[in-house]
Amino acid sequence: MQKLIIGTRGSQLALWQANFIQRKISAITNIPVELKIIKTQGDKITNLSFEKMEGKGFFTKEIEDALLDKSIDLAVHSLKDLQTTMPPGLALTAVGFREDSREAIVIRKDSFDDSQILGVKPNGIIGSSSVRRQCQIAQLRPDLVLKDLRGNVPTRINKLRDRQYDGIVLAYAGIKRLELDLSDLELNVIEKDLFLPAPGQGILGLQTRDGDSSVNDVISKIDDKNIRIQVKLERGLLARFDGGCQLPLGAYSEIDGSNFHLKAVFCIRDKGIWQGLVEAEINGNNTEQIVEQVYKKLTAPR
Repeated sequence: MQKLIIGTRGSQLALWQANFIQRKISAITNIPVELKIIKTQGDKITNLSFEKMEGKGFFTKEIEDALLDKSIDLAVHSLKDLQTTMPPGLALTAVGFREDSREAIVIRKDSFDDSQILGVKPNGIIGSSSVRRQCQIAQLRPDLVLKDLRGNVPTRINKLRDRQYDGIVLAYAGIKRLELDLSDLELNVIEKDLFLPAPGQGILGLQTRDGDSSVNDVISKIDDKNIRIQVKLERGLLARFDGGCQLPLGAYSEIDGSNFHLKAVFCIRDKGIWQGLVEAEINGNNTEQIVEQVYKKLTAPR
């Protein structure tokens, strides 16, 4: 292999992730590594919420197509964007480098109210296009007005600064990785016992062609076995629902030796109105059994 080409989206965060993996690869091999920017459907369509967009894999399909046609050798994804079922011919060869998985609400200073849950003033406007985030906010703060928000992380923050919102919800991992200056805003990081993140949030997923031994031998060396267990739990539950990033499911897992813990929340909506949340958490030492038990609790008749 003369060089290894990484396919990535062109957003600031995606490029940070691709460059981070480029450095990790360069530390274990002398093979030259290049980046190739690929525009996805999610990058091109910014005026619709995820619910209104057709299909799945809004931020990954074009990159996966480039893998399959061999114009790139490796795709670096935010794992929460990746579908749980790999297209034929592709494999999730490595996972790892999990950053803080908590959610954060970035709030304008004149909209900040520390006496309120989530830190946003009463009847404030909150920006997010994630149904998972919207339903948890609606449960915690039914007074808040939910408004769709699209764009990369800096774009979303600029919309907040332009006073289109009182607060916006972002993955704390992205804020930390980009080392953003938010000194003119308030940052409220939400603990997971109050607000659950997306399955796999903060994890990087490295996708390659199945059977491409020259690439896979290198990439498999940076696979994190403990993070792989968390992926089996969190994304295993997501797969059980046959869902993608638009599913109103929050999940987080922890590992203590051979004991695993999975906590999840599923949101119920009827005719566009959030009806409430169903929660479940299970401890055990078998990932498949834990996933199945949590799934049954979340979907049990009520």
